Amino acid sequence: MVIADANLLLQRARLLGMRLSVDDNLQAPSSAAGCVTVQHVELGAASEPGRLNPENARYVQQTLLQAADGCLAGRFRGVVTGPVQKSVMNDAGIEFTGHTEFFRERAGADDVLMLLVAGKLRVALATTHLPLAKVAESIGQALLRRRLGLLLTGLRQGFAIAQPRVLVAGLNPHAGESGHLGREEIDVIGPVCDEFRSRGEHILGPLPADTLFTPNYLAQADAVLAMYHDQGLPVLKHVGFGKAVNVTLGLPFVRTSVDHGTALEIAGSGKADVGSLQCAVELAVELS
Repeated sequence: MVIADANLLLQRARLLGMRLSVDDNLQAPSSAAGCVTVQHVELGAASEPGRLNPENARYVQQTLLQAADGCLAGRFRGVVTGPVQKSVMNDAGIEFTGHTEFFRERAGADDVLMLLVAGKLRVALATTHLPLAKVAESIGQALLRRRLGLLLTGLRQGFAIAQPRVLVAGLNPHAGESGHLGREEIDVIGPVCDEFRSRGEHILGPLPADTLFTPNYLAQADAVLAMYHDQGLPVLKHVGFGKAVNVTLGLPFVRTSVDHGTALEIAGSGKADVGSLQCAVELAVELS
């Protein structure tokens, strides 16, 4: 089922020369080729490809609310999201830092974890959409304990890995160089890793980020926990851009998403690659 403005979908299909029909049979969604069942949400204003319009920010918010609430009510088993332009949401006066945070708040989840999947490579993020200047102060033992716990639980429940093996990255270059380049590994990350190892978990780290992403280390791991957004995602996107999937662990429903942004410069041109969206749908089905 697609939650969107049905007229917008039909207009875009005509623009791209595609055959598309829509129906509103929400009790029996269509699986026929060329036909989609749409839970209609009306646009706030006419939409022009590639042009941001704050008048449609509430529309975007409403589609996400209906998707989340449908999952929470048991109508849907999961939700797959496309990219969203955070800046236009904020310009419209909507406090929005990302899908991950939005779904956590709507579901009332204690905490969530962003996990990116590209084939066998899985990279989770201890912190997500934070300015780099705030990362170090945000990484504490309590946060790492929660995020590592969510990763282990998600690997067991969603990916059926009975004994997950996780590589944990250090925050600083060379994982702090024995404290000479920072003490986060000694004071924060290392103790949490030790705690999980004492419970019998297969945790290796903290390791230098430039070391753990080498083939020898990755061959002995089911996932990596990176400390911040641009520590883990450049590697994963280099390996699998266009085929990677963003998964939110810790929600009471399955949520996957594409691995890319809005690409406004090619909107409406027919040049968009659907690979990541297809992978996101397939993984949502598998996880659910």
